[in-house]
Amino acid sequence: MKATWEKIEKNLGVLEVEVEADRVAAALDKAFNKVVKKINVPGFRKGKVPRSIFEARFGVESLYQDAIDILLPEVYTEAVDQTEIFPVEQPEVDVDQFAKGQTFKFKAKVVVKPEVELGEYKGLEVPKVSTEVSEEELTAELERLQQRHAELVVVEEGQAASGDVVVIDYEGSVDGELFEGGSAERQSLELGSNTFIPGFEDQVIGLGTGDSKDVEVTFPEEYHAAELAGKKAVFKVKVHEIKRKELPALDDEFAKDVSEFDTLVEYKEDLKKQLASRKEEEAKATQENIVVEKAAENAEVEIPQGMINSEVRNMMRDFDNRLRQQGMNLEMFMSFSGQTEADLQNQMKNDAEKRVRNNLVLEAIGKQENLEVTEEDVNEELNNMAASFKRSVEEIRQILESNGSLDSLKEEVLLRKTIDFLLANSKEVDAPAEEAKEEAAE
Repeated sequence: MKATWEKIEKNLGVLEVEVEADRVAAALDKAFNKVVKKINVPGFRKGKVPRSIFEARFGVESLYQDAIDILLPEVYTEAVDQTEIFPVEQPEVDVDQFAKGQTFKFKAKVVVKPEVELGEYKGLEVPKVSTEVSEEELTAELERLQQRHAELVVVEEGQAASGDVVVIDYEGSVDGELFEGGSAERQSLELGSNTFIPGFEDQVIGLGTGDSKDVEVTFPEEYHAAELAGKKAVFKVKVHEIKRKELPALDDEFAKDVSEFDTLVEYKEDLKKQLASRKEEEAKATQENIVVEKAAENAEVEIPQGMINSEVRNMMRDFDNRLRQQGMNLEMFMSFSGQTEADLQNQMKNDAEKRVRNNLVLEAIGKQENLEVTEEDVNEELNNMAASFKRSVEEIRQILESNGSLDSLKEEVLLRKTIDFLLANSKEVDAPAEEAKEEAAE
């Protein structure tokens, strides 16, 4: 097989391929074996028609398209490998010649991975981010833990307040008519959680056990149920029970209940170390985001739309997987939010383009600096995965090799090594932590 590649402009080029006649003959044989099982010829059982009879009756040309469909994918892949190009979109194929006894010639217009013109990527400034834990932060963390371990205690007397959990019956109507999904009995609702329609929870605050009230609200204009969007509704509400959080005292007993320590002093010291470690991780992530963004901004690259579209599809798939982990799926989310798949894709396009640009620039820097993934790097990653999934390293490797994911793993490791290289070659400068975080998030 012969294959040549000629660049036309920027990321577009033409791949010209010529395939030997014997491979054309083999593809025609496969096409015949496939087609002959589906045809009926008087005097022959299905699948038993001789090749000569078939070609005399239908013509060998009737096999050409099936043969091309069989042969083209494998020779295109070989041609891509031979010319060392990296397609990022489906090719536009034009067949020049295909016939029995002849070579197979075709041209393919191919959009390839763009070339990156690197700018400055060493000595980039990143902000110093404080990892010191203040007393205010430690106190806030303790209060959060108090809230998590609080007990709900029934309020015998008094009115419901924000933060209380009320057990209620409600029955909703629009223009005097009950609507589907607008009624429930003994429903628990945390006041102030903004779980219900805006304005609903505020009107329940102040009610006591046994009280009833007509709560008047207006559904949001963007409400997922179109027949209710923007409509005024009345909910008949009855309060059965009020529960209030009772916070545990911050003492030695609390420390024993929530940790392995016997005293609050010991627990606070350990908690401070945990917070410091968390802040160090956040600080590093902030600096990494900033240094990558700056390196990408300094580079020049024209990104094919196909790469952005592909990344959007990846992001949609990841989003669907996260929803499924929460007991939902993409279809349910779109139904609840009132958004279409196109709406979600449009929202993701900017982030998708940013991801593609960053990865292309990081890949170019890795090549420029001759960074490589060693067997030690791979083994370290496999060991981490094995510990995480509680499987042996050999099992993890076999799984990745069987589904073709080992190369993807190596690419991820190389990207991380490149980010580490950028950070190691950056310069820390004084800057407020909040300002640094905002810059990284932009």
